[in-house]
Amino acid sequence: MAEFKQVAANRKAFHDYEIVEKIEAGISLLGTEIKSIRAGGASIREAYARPQNGEMWLYGAHIAPYGAGGYVNHEPTRPRRLLLHRAQIREWAAAMAEKGLTIVPLTMYLKDGRVKIELGLARGRKQYDKRQAIARREADRDMQRALRHSVR
Repeated sequence: MAEFKQVAANRKAFHDYEIVEKIEAGISLLGTEIKSIRAGGASIREAYARPQNGEMWLYGAHIAPYGAGGYVNHEPTRPRRLLLHRAQIREWAAAMAEKGLTIVPLTMYLKDGRVKIELGLARGRKQYDKRQAIARREADRDMQRALRHSVR
């Protein structure tokens, strides 16, 4: 059974985007980066992914420098290669080009000792869509509360 330990989450992505499809990808990291991630020094809030030359790259993810890294430390916001199958990369690149979608990282987690990232193929929401989503969520919460109190 695979063990998951969430390291970073992009909660704002679910607010700003409508997620059409999700996929799990590995990340090509340096030694000091994995140590920093295990210590909790990762943020994917401003990150996005983009295909380039047949590969998928993660831009804008911040992995803090490792404290004991010394002179061999990594650059915190360098582009990182994502590990996906070629067919998956081509499919998502075509969806980005045709439908005007974007690829946003949703969560970063450790799975069996390896860092994985969940990517979402997303469509941007307009301001009124965000308000509708919030209103729907609050209405569902109110209904759940009412049901809980009526049972007693």
